[in-house]
Amino acid sequence: MKKLLKTAAKAALVGAGLYAWAQAPRRNHPGLSKLRGYRYAHRGLHDLEQGIAENTMPAFRRAVEHGFGAELDVHITKDGQLVVIHDSRLERLCGVNMVVEDLTYAELCQLPILGTEETAPLFADVLKVFEGKTPLIVELKSWNGNGDMLSAAVNLMLKTYAGDYCIESFDPRVVRWFRQNSPETVRGQLAYDYVHRSTSRTAPERFALTHMLFNFGVRPDFVAYSYPDRETLPVQTACGLMGAQEVSWTIRSLEDMHKAEAAGAIVIFENFIPPHEM
Repeated sequence: MKKLLKTAAKAALVGAGLYAWAQAPRRNHPGLSKLRGYRYAHRGLHDLEQGIAENTMPAFRRAVEHGFGAELDVHITKDGQLVVIHDSRLERLCGVNMVVEDLTYAELCQLPILGTEETAPLFADVLKVFEGKTPLIVELKSWNGNGDMLSAAVNLMLKTYAGDYCIESFDPRVVRWFRQNSPETVRGQLAYDYVHRSTSRTAPERFALTHMLFNFGVRPDFVAYSYPDRETLPVQTACGLMGAQEVSWTIRSLEDMHKAEAAGAIVIFENFIPPHEM
């Protein structure tokens, strides 16, 4: 019996070690220091009651005016244009049964965002708003296997950008692309509790994505995890034990912001305007 218990204990230790190794980040990237010390407005500093829709030029200009960085979402259109918009499927944002990646940029420009007069801006135009001012968290939204094409196009544009930024994605293949092709770029893995909050994937996929088991091929500089799920084992392992920078999203109260920042997290906030001073 003792031998059996010893064997089980050894197996548990090996399993725990492999789990921690799988989530280990790349540590001490100097670019992280340029991103700390800022709070990031989720999809820009939007306020639909004031007619300022998410991921639009007014929302981004407003973020800079308040001294905030911003998190934004980048897609690539049918004709190869990089655009800033959150959803691939446009029912919520534009009220049409269309997909960003199936449209040309000219076609996308005919679709107002959330009832405003604004349409999805070009990524290049958004970069001009922030250049030399506040940092950006650039989320890459892959669709139907276009991750490599999207990553290459975003990377090419950012090579000439004279501002501070990092990239992140829910798709580990995108983050891995940057590890392999642009190692100097600060990169992050986005995740949340897929096991309990997702139904669109198989059970093994949900488990692997929740626990960020693909990090062994990504080695992110930071982990951007959903704030309600931040007390879970993968966050505590990747950030608390293995030393990944934590980024916490989406913060919707000053109380939660202070809790996350007290734990060392970079915060992405929405639906309120916090003090600029941290």
